[in-house]
Amino acid sequence: MTDLADAGSVAARQPAGNLARPPANGDNGSAPPAGHSWFDGLSEGNRKIAEAKGWNKPESLDRVFTSYAELERQQGESLRVPAPDAPKEDWDRFHARLPETMRPVTSSEKVEYRRPDGLPENFAYSDELANASKAWAVEAGASPKIAQAYHDKFVGYMAEQAKAQQIALARSVETTHDDLVKDWGPTNSDGFRQRLEVANRAMKKLGLVNAYKAKGILLPDGALTDPQIAKAFHAIGEAMFREDTIDGGARSGGGNPFKRNAAGERNLTDISALVRNDPARARRLAREAGENPALWMPDNPL
Repeated sequence: MTDLADAGSVAARQPAGNLARPPANGDNGSAPPAGHSWFDGLSEGNRKIAEAKGWNKPESLDRVFTSYAELERQQGESLRVPAPDAPKEDWDRFHARLPETMRPVTSSEKVEYRRPDGLPENFAYSDELANASKAWAVEAGASPKIAQAYHDKFVGYMAEQAKAQQIALARSVETTHDDLVKDWGPTNSDGFRQRLEVANRAMKKLGLVNAYKAKGILLPDGALTDPQIAKAFHAIGEAMFREDTIDGGARSGGGNPFKRNAAGERNLTDISALVRNDPARARRLAREAGENPALWMPDNPL
């Protein structure tokens, strides 16, 4: 009896926390396992992104998939610039999805330039050059906005150059005037007018008036832009055309009509033509002949 009682008492007293037979309620005396988060398996970098976005709750998973789906949709609708060596068809499809104002012009007829504001009134705008640049815009694949911008920059530059040229011409005329006045005297003096007339006569006789106007040496109003040229033509006129009238009027054998001939007579017809056509030369020739020029002028009261 004693042996059985001892054996039974031993079986009844099992040590606490025996793992061989866990408690019916599953409590083995250890701490319960902690709850797992859905992003426990993320890398450190992705975990930081999830925390920054507030995706640290179980319901956040739905937001993640929603954001991803939206990203794919936007990528599908976004424009991707073709590679530089992509086929023309790829570029055409890309350009077709751009706004009209951003598409390259395909015909020069579709390019319409507007003149920039503030151009000088006398600016020589070249329609021929503008039309040529439209074809260049098509060739370069420029949009209407870019073509207009280049047009405005070029026209503005040309306007500035034209203005600078006008200023330079005005300074040249002023310098020429001052230089000639220094050598020939005041512009309202007989000496100045006579020398200028001789220079003009030489220029006309040599057929250089139009050529000098084309080169800007002689301005449309007759002003010279180089004093040395004026002095050179005065010297040429004195040497070659001293006895000529400007318009080829009457003259007495190339001589001085105020001088008397062997019979003591003057050629009054030539004198009248000379006084009418070239008063300055008439005065000079009268003085050379020893005559008083005032007596032969139309305003002579005698």
